[in-house]
Amino acid sequence: MGCVKMFVFILALNILTVNVIDSSSVASSSTDAKAEPLQPETAQVEAGSAENTTSDSIFFHHTFEQMVALMFEVNRACPEITRVYNLSEPSVQGRNLTVLEITENPGVHEPGKPEFKYIGNMHGNEVVGKELLLYLMVALCEEYKKGDDLARFIVSQTRVHILPSMNPDGWQAAYKELQEKGEVGWLTGRSNANGVDLNRNFPDLNAEIYQHEQEHKGRNNHLMKVEKAIATDKSLQPETKAVMRWLAQIGFVLSANLHGGDLVANYPYDETRSGKSQEYTASPDDHTFVYLSNSYAYYHRTMANPDRVPCDKNGGNNPITNGGLWYSVSKGMQDYNYLNTNCFEITLELGCEKFPPASKLEQYWLDNAAALFNYILQTHIGVKGYVKSSENAPIANAEIKVGNLASGLPIEHDILSLKDGDYYRLLADGYYRISAHADGFHPSFYCVHIVNTIRVGEPTTDMAAAPELNFTLTPNTKPRPDDREEMMTCESLWSEVQHETQLDDRDLLVSILSYLDPTTKWSVIANRLTTDELYYFLVEELKKLNPTEREEILHMMPRAVQEQLYTALAASMK
Repeated sequence: MGCVKMFVFILALNILTVNVIDSSSVASSSTDAKAEPLQPETAQVEAGSAENTTSDSIFFHHTFEQMVALMFEVNRACPEITRVYNLSEPSVQGRNLTVLEITENPGVHEPGKPEFKYIGNMHGNEVVGKELLLYLMVALCEEYKKGDDLARFIVSQTRVHILPSMNPDGWQAAYKELQEKGEVGWLTGRSNANGVDLNRNFPDLNAEIYQHEQEHKGRNNHLMKVEKAIATDKSLQPETKAVMRWLAQIGFVLSANLHGGDLVANYPYDETRSGKSQEYTASPDDHTFVYLSNSYAYYHRTMANPDRVPCDKNGGNNPITNGGLWYSVSKGMQDYNYLNTNCFEITLELGCEKFPPASKLEQYWLDNAAALFNYILQTHIGVKGYVKSSENAPIANAEIKVGNLASGLPIEHDILSLKDGDYYRLLADGYYRISAHADGFHPSFYCVHIVNTIRVGEPTTDMAAAPELNFTLTPNTKPRPDDREEMMTCESLWSEVQHETQLDDRDLLVSILSYLDPTTKWSVIANRLTTDELYYFLVEELKKLNPTEREEILHMMPRAVQEQLYTALAASMK
């Protein structure tokens, strides 16, 4: 993995000490809807201490007051690259959802610089993520000041937002039980102060997207208006509303939600299509989500170790899992991110213990540090760029569509350009056709070969932002631009991918069947079917389409497969 440099960095943090700040310097519980910076000197909070903090070590369980105080300490240590702000609503009991932003020129979105977020402590009794995010803040500040290449790349090229505790009320309930009983129950503090599990409280958009898949029509992204949903859905909790508004305000590209109780990286979809309690439920970006999950799991010290003891003796020790295959979750934050914003989010289970003793926190940091940094770097995979008009005006809300050149099929998940026309499309390695579409303009497209190389431990010269792919759109009142040259590039890349992958007919047939009928797990049952039987089932699915739709699908396939299917269709319709 080439992590010598990261090992030195972790070792440096291992001996890092910080001053425990007096609680009088912590911000008050204001409800700042515009997420303005806070002024710690105006604060008033109740005193509190998670445990004996006479030592200067950072590795202890921080109370809410100590957590926010540490965030301001980092802000004071690195004022030029940090900002502290609150989300629009506090918790049920009035505690702020406080965020630390770390970037050069904090407080504004810079076009071309992607936005990243970490969220911890959504379940209040799952505390490891909260603590790790505090240590991460300190590490980024300290290493940036020292001139560390990795920290400087992240801070200069990424706008990082860290919300260490989404459920401070739940944390308080769990900590109270720890003080009273010496241990924390498996469910104590999991929910917010209203008894609601925040990871079951977001709008359920899965049913809508699954219906759109079946009908092959309707939006595949940004499915609902946030303020309308907040106004009409009275079940939404203040913590949920705050995060929904946050996601609508900032064009996040990548995110991870830190949990505890197991050791695995979990990726969408969380809610199964069929309603079964356990079933692999792939999103259109399944390939990329697997890539992202592995980018964390394989940089964690033990998550990808096949010999590690599983948390559940009857369970597995796989490093990554599809959410639906693990267990179906409706109204989760992970699927909401994907279906209503541009943001790709995974859920990280960071260990078997939800509320481990403070003596173990240092080891948790050492286990996770490289993975936490490596995952931030993945904000720079795929492509990014700008969508502008032929008059050089930025085009907001342009749809960025992607197709897989190997199969010829579209990836049915579009993202939207931001107000400055900038877009960021995360993609795993592969060959793609990428196009930009906007009302009133002719679409434009390119074909590209994506090879992602950004990861912790690589030489500094390889640490680079995603390549730019810019689109200039011509108004449809003017003639459509000549795209023959780009068509030739696409044909050349298509030939290259066919040669490199030697795509098997069976793989292609399974891919198309999964696209046409996502409710059937074709990747599993294909092992029990002959190639002729796969052709039969594909023909049956094609017959359900109208002639125009059928031709569009057939046109995207290799000629040999087209001929086979045309012959089979003709025979079946006699």
